[in-house]
Amino acid sequence: MAGHMAEAMPYRLPAFAEHIGIESLEADKGHVVGRIVLGPQHSNGRDRVHGGAIMTLADTLGAIATVINLPPETVTTTLESKTNFLAAGRGDFLVGEATPLHVGRRTMVWQTTIRDAEDRRIAVVTQTQLVLPREPRSS
Repeated sequence: MAGHMAEAMPYRLPAFAEHIGIESLEADKGHVVGRIVLGPQHSNGRDRVHGGAIMTLADTLGAIATVINLPPETVTTTLESKTNFLAAGRGDFLVGEATPLHVGRRTMVWQTTIRDAEDRRIAVVTQTQLVLPREPRSS
């Protein structure tokens, strides 16, 4: 997934995440939980959740988790994201939980587990976020 810049707290969902229906349910420095209520627009054409919707949910939760943990005057962008698809997603919604594998000064690594409405683990996503100094605003 393409990287994105995120602002320091308070966080807000990126417009794309809002557009596809992602909701943040819980968020603190140690974990972020969110969900997406599924509709026909999230289908891969075969009554299963499209992999892009799964990856977008995970990317969004990992980015929120990073933003919550950012030092002052820094921003973040996704450096790398790896998705293991374990089962086909189906049902009324997906829930994801991002937890830290590493929270450092220059990078953060988050693992997000995505489960479906039947509580089946359908994907595990590991993403690395780069921490950058905020560029001065031009006047």
